[in-house]
Amino acid sequence: MKAVKLSLVIMAAALLTVGLSGMAYAFHDGGVAYCDGCHTMHNSRNNVKMTANTLPVGTANAYLLQGQDASSTCLICHGRAGAGSYHVLDPAAAKGGPVPGNYTAGGDFAWLKFDYAWTTPRSGTSPGKTHGHNVIAGDFNLLADDRFPTGAPGGSYPQSALGCQSCHDPHGKTRIIDTAGNMATPAIGTSVLPIAEPGSYGAMPTADGAVGVYRLLGGQGYYPKSAGAGFAFAANPPVAVSPDPYNQSEQTNYVRVAYGSGMSNWCANCHTGLHSEAYPANLRHPTNMKLTTVEIANYNAYVKSGDLTGGVATSYTSLVPFEEGTSDRATLATHAKNDGSYTVGADTNSTVTCISCHRAHASAWDSAGRWNFRATFITEGGVYPAGGPASTESQGRTQAEWQSGMYDRLPTAFATYQRSLCNKCHAKD
Repeated sequence: MKAVKLSLVIMAAALLTVGLSGMAYAFHDGGVAYCDGCHTMHNSRNNVKMTANTLPVGTANAYLLQGQDASSTCLICHGRAGAGSYHVLDPAAAKGGPVPGNYTAGGDFAWLKFDYAWTTPRSGTSPGKTHGHNVIAGDFNLLADDRFPTGAPGGSYPQSALGCQSCHDPHGKTRIIDTAGNMATPAIGTSVLPIAEPGSYGAMPTADGAVGVYRLLGGQGYYPKSAGAGFAFAANPPVAVSPDPYNQSEQTNYVRVAYGSGMSNWCANCHTGLHSEAYPANLRHPTNMKLTTVEIANYNAYVKSGDLTGGVATSYTSLVPFEEGTSDRATLATHAKNDGSYTVGADTNSTVTCISCHRAHASAWDSAGRWNFRATFITEGGVYPAGGPASTESQGRTQAEWQSGMYDRLPTAFATYQRSLCNKCHAKD
């Protein structure tokens, strides 16, 4: 009898866990969620405080948020490690623990807390603040970046206002309204379809319901209150489709997010100058540019340093993704895979974009790089560089940190002496 009761308790606990997991994963459902998931009117539920920080019952944070700021509020759910695809900060790693455990396409914000230095034969540093977007989340000890006092590189977006809400619209008002990928945001005097479900995974709008835009990114006219109307976005979110789940080691299979179009235009909402012809040509890499015939051939042939025997059918790598040059979400949905079943490489529509080289959140490397831009070798003698603070090639990192930074790929995935992955398009090694 006791065994039966114990089994029922275990089963109930398992069902509760699955139920809560599903609720958390579907919280936004492509648009605004229930208000007290993020806000608290009086910081009280059954006379117990709801805020993540130390405010007492009856005292609320700015904007009535449950965290002390917008990003802290987001990270109440998103600040976890492993399993959940929506996890973007490994809190144990951020506190000096093991290497970050999240492998989402955008990267793990915990890398912002990893400072590196090396001495031999040349000295150098790689401060954590250089590893990505320094979102401000006081509850998680994520601080503003003091390197850009006048605003974002190529723009003027204030670092003092940078947070998750700077890119993502937590209320998710912009939506995809038809199968052609057209987007709309409700405004006084207009009527649009309500959001029925998330649009990040390929769902299509119907006659009754729209779907949310990719990752709840801000649409035309969006700006967070913390920044002000002077920073309203000019471009709508990109068209892209993700597989589900997407937070996984890429040691066996790559996670292919099918980027369609519009990513660089959207990044230019804040980094405008970096996309301008007026910006010094030697300080910017072209974006929104279709790969040339030579670059297409290079991408599809390049396997690793010294090996140009690849073919288009298997040439794709998530370390150097590209836009497919289409807004056809139905097609993109068939390309978004996490099991290695779609690995087709570049063609004449393939376009270089910001996320071809960078991650949107943070990475193990400077400038949120998908690989270490500053290292001559990614692998040396068939292993990741070793030596820690004493080695210029390891750049202060352990081999475990190198492997995590390469999304858990084994060094054997690369050449014995693998050089920069810029060569995937340029084949100069």
